[in-house]
Amino acid sequence: MKARDEHLLPLEEGSFKAASARRSVTGILLLDKPQGITSNRALQIAKRLFRADKAGHSGSLDPLATGLLPVCFGEATKIAGYLLGSRKAYEAECKLGVSTNTDDAEGTVTSEREVPPLDDESICAQLAKLTGRITQIPPVYSALKQQGVALYKRARRGEQVSAPPREVEVHRLELLTRLDDNRLRLHIECGSGTYIRSLVRDLGEALGCGAYLTALRRLWVEPFKSPRMHTLDQLESLQAERGAVGLDECLLPIEAGLANWPVLPAASSALDALAHGQRIATDTTPGRYRVHAADGQLLALVETDGREAWVLRGFSHAG
Repeated sequence: MKARDEHLLPLEEGSFKAASARRSVTGILLLDKPQGITSNRALQIAKRLFRADKAGHSGSLDPLATGLLPVCFGEATKIAGYLLGSRKAYEAECKLGVSTNTDDAEGTVTSEREVPPLDDESICAQLAKLTGRITQIPPVYSALKQQGVALYKRARRGEQVSAPPREVEVHRLELLTRLDDNRLRLHIECGSGTYIRSLVRDLGEALGCGAYLTALRRLWVEPFKSPRMHTLDQLESLQAERGAVGLDECLLPIEAGLANWPVLPAASSALDALAHGQRIATDTTPGRYRVHAADGQLLALVETDGREAWVLRGFSHAG
C-alpha cells in the first residue's frame, strides 16, 4: 500500500488543480477494499478520485480484510447508517494452534498449542455451537469505545482492557475446506456487530488449540448480494482515461441501497407535506418505507405506526 500512497501524493499536494476541485456527486460505489489500509483511508482515496464534496462508508473493514465496502457519496450518505445493520457474508481463513493478542495475523503471538487430531465432523460440530444468537466477546484490539476512548488505543498504552460480552446473530458458519498447515477456510453470514476474529478465536478455544484469523474477504452486504465491485486501481485507470464521466458510471442510485424497503404510495398533497417535513395520515402496516416524488425521484424515508407517517430522512436532487 505504500506504493499507492506515494502515487497519490501529488494529488494531495495540489499538483493536479482540476482534481482538487470538489463537485456535487450522489450515488453508491461498491468498492473492493484492498488489504493493508483502513476503511477510512480507502474512503478518502475514493472521495479524492471522484472529487466528491461529501462521502462516507457503511461498515468498517479491518486493514487485514478485503472486499465489499459500500461508499456513499452526496445524498446517499443519508442512508449509510441504515446499511450498517445489514446482513453480511464473508470468506475467512484461520490457522489452528496459535493465538495472538489481536486475534488476527497483525498481532503478537501469545500462545502456541498442539492441534489435536480433528475430522470435519468434529470441526462442524463446534461451528454449529457458534451459529445462531450467541454471546460474543469482541477483541480487545477493536474500535469499540470505553469512556470515550477506543479499546485498541488503551490496549496499546498497556492498560488493562476488557471488552464486555454482547449478543450477535450468526446465520451461517460453515467449513468450506481444510488447507495445509492446520488452516481452515470458512463461510460466514452474520448480522451487524459480529466480529469474525472473535468467532475464529472461540472456535480455536472450543477445539482446544487456539486459532487466529489469517485472511478475510467480505463477499456481500445486503441488499448488494451479487455486487459488482470496483478496485481502487480500476477507478484510478477510469479517472485517467475517461475522467468523471467514467467514474460516475460505476455509481448505483440511492434506491439500490434501499431495495429491501417497501414503497409507500402517497397522494400529491401528502408528498408536498412530507417534502416540508410534516406528518401525514396513513393506514399502512407499521414499519419503514421509502417515498418517491411524482417524477420517480426518491423523496424521503419515512416511518409509520399505522396511523401516521413521519420523515426519517429527506432527499434533495436524489437520483
